[in-house]
Amino acid sequence: MPYVNTIERLGIEKGRQEGRQEGLQEAEQRALEGKRNAARKLIARTEMDDQMIADIEELPVEEVEKLRAEIQH
Repeated sequence: MPYVNTIERLGIEKGRQEGRQEGLQEAEQRALEGKRNAARKLIARTEMDDQMIADIEELPVEEVEKLRAEIQH
């Protein structure tokens, strides 16, 4: 097994931490997009108001309003 010095070990650990951070950010982005898609479906298929959709999908009301405006155009 090759010798790994302290600097190399720190570099390896930093790379791992950055990889984990990127993975978490990607997961959060996918979750947010999933909530947006669900909100779009509720907007298109129901007569729920923006506040109710925001509460169900745990999104800001402003986000739901923006999605509704995109759908109506």
